[in-house]
Amino acid sequence: MSTLRRRSFLSSLLVMPSAFGIASTKTFQPRTSRLKTSLNAFSFNDMLLGGQMDVFELIDYCAETGFDAVDITGYYLKGYPQAPDDEYLYKVKRRAFDAGLEISGTGVRNNFTLDGKEKRGKEVQLVKDWVHVAAKIGAPVIRIFAGQQDNSATREQVTEWMIEDIKTCVDYGKQHGVVIGLQNHADFLQTAEQINYVIESVNSEWLGLILDTGSYRVYDPYEEIKKSVKHAVNWQIKEKIFIGGNEVDTDIQKLMKIIKESSYKGYLPIETLGKGDPKVKVPALLAKLIKAMSTPR
Repeated sequence: MSTLRRRSFLSSLLVMPSAFGIASTKTFQPRTSRLKTSLNAFSFNDMLLGGQMDVFELIDYCAETGFDAVDITGYYLKGYPQAPDDEYLYKVKRRAFDAGLEISGTGVRNNFTLDGKEKRGKEVQLVKDWVHVAAKIGAPVIRIFAGQQDNSATREQVTEWMIEDIKTCVDYGKQHGVVIGLQNHADFLQTAEQINYVIESVNSEWLGLILDTGSYRVYDPYEEIKKSVKHAVNWQIKEKIFIGGNEVDTDIQKLMKIIKESSYKGYLPIETLGKGDPKVKVPALLAKLIKAMSTPR
């Protein structure tokens, strides 16, 4: 067969419906949504820290409950704040794989408001150590905090050194393929304007926002979410939100409308807090999330 005839024959296969059992490419329908469910391990904080549940049991629970992924905060992995050995980490990764779960993220408890370069250097090293952990377990994002200021430095000074420390972490994360996610945590960074300023000052695609819906408490949280969602790389969707200083139920449908109107694609970890059995509260919040995800804009 000549080259010209061969090309003509191969081209015809692309448009023939099923002459050789090959379906036309026109039959494929693109997914309209790239949003996935996940559970933040902090929902089971008391049980995990108290020994009533371990990370492996958490993974099994998430699979049985119907989540797509799990966000395994570093506090619950063996040895924290020290990075666990590879054998343990790969057991965690394998357990998630066997359960059909993705690991949507991990996180550390750091403080970049500390006065003193040496003190902050230890916080930077903590993040770096756990960047390696994130890479080994396959977590695309590691969550960090700004921290709670307890010194006399000006806000401008703290912001300046915080940006430099975050830049260091982001450069390191980039080297290992891990995105740094800065969480708004009702600490030093309390508003969308403040969080946007830090993220935009660092100006790297390897830094984004862990959008904590329950930690915008100064202004209207839904408006704050709208202002900062452009930077979101992961979430903490909580069952409660603060409006006018009062804790009320999150309007999941309203929140989902904001998410769907944004460019965000990826995981939507939920996190339940406060009194009550998490094994009751978690499925209830998940059901609300799934319903909202399936509702047209």
